[in-house]
Amino acid sequence: QVQVVQSGGGSVQAGDSLRLSCTTARRTYSHYPMAWFRQAPEKEREFVAGLDWSAAYSHYVDSVKGRFTVSRDNAKNTMFLQMDSLKAEDTAVYYCALGSTSATSYQTFARAENYEYWGKGTQVTVSS
Repeated sequence: QVQVVQSGGGSVQAGDSLRLSCTTARRTYSHYPMAWFRQAPEKEREFVAGLDWSAAYSHYVDSVKGRFTVSRDNAKNTMFLQMDSLKAEDTAVYYCALGSTSATSYQTFARAENYEYWGKGTQVTVSS
């Protein structure tokens, strides 16, 4: 079992920023994806953003483009999600996910079934 450890999150006002971190003990390779998903109350889990460890590919859901930035520190096996200009509709539990097969397209990144390991989730609450 590969550990995926999340940190960050919290409660902020609309317009504020937060940064989420996700660290895995296992080195990932090349086009293996890591991604952020989120799930709001009574809604399905949705893809937010992801990238592969070569940084050749990164994808975002339309609703966060221009506000969220996904990045990684390969030396620390850590992925980050910088969330700026937060909105009330960003309120959700955010999950980090680690895939074990190559991914390049948005469709592949966005499919939850393509991820083998998941973090426990962290709450992000944005008050308007």
